[in-house]
Amino acid sequence: MLTHVAFWVLAVVAVFAGAAVFVVDSMARASYSLAVSFVAVGLQVLLMQQNYVGVVTILMMVMEMAVMAVYMVMFMGMNPALMPMSMVHDNRQALAVSIGVFVLLAAGVLLVPWPTRRGGPPIDATAALGDELMGPKMLVMSAVGVVMAVTVVAGVVLAAHRTRYDRFGDDLRRRPPDDPQPGGVGR
Repeated sequence: MLTHVAFWVLAVVAVFAGAAVFVVDSMARASYSLAVSFVAVGLQVLLMQQNYVGVVTILMMVMEMAVMAVYMVMFMGMNPALMPMSMVHDNRQALAVSIGVFVLLAAGVLLVPWPTRRGGPPIDATAALGDELMGPKMLVMSAVGVVMAVTVVAGVVLAAHRTRYDRFGDDLRRRPPDDPQPGGVGR
């Protein structure tokens, strides 16, 4: 009973946090709202005892929002918490399209003749799902993870105007170091 209540509370949180993405006035708040929505969905998946998928959903969304914040600052040169913005453009058309898509998807759910189940569920559904998702592609996914981490680090390095080693020159031999901060090393 408690699990059902928690599931529906998380469902309400997910829907309202998802709707908040289009109501708040900054990219940072929209990012956090989206992250809260997906974390609530990840917790719902955990409540359904799909531990692997739930944890991956939560970790993926938290990391995605962190990467997005870095790129907002790096490429847009902005403080995403302070820059006002709107996630909705052309309200009437957006509302018409979203209602049309919802009706189309709901009709698909209700009108499609869903197949009946053949066989029983696996003993460990989470392990079976993880094997189906990642089994033959584990090496590729590991490489993609490393490439994404390197991309984030490279983006941060490229966004920095200067680093702590710039004051020593290109060959790191400048003595005393050229420190633009008064009171620095070598002054």
